[in-house]
Amino acid sequence: MQKILRIFRNEEGATAIEYGLIAALIAVAAIAAMSALGGNLTNTFNGVSNKIEAGNKKGGI
Repeated sequence: MQKILRIFRNEEGATAIEYGLIAALIAVAAIAAMSALGGNLTNTFNGVSNKIEAGNKKGGI
């Protein structure tokens, strides 16, 4: 009976699972943030590229 009680009192596995869940949550948040920023960066670079092309067509550099 003592061995069974010791197994239920052992919290090392629970702590490892909690750390794993926290790491997974951070990874999901990072992926979501990078996806949102990626779209904005694409739009920004496309806008800059279009303005450079328009400047070249007007007789720029």
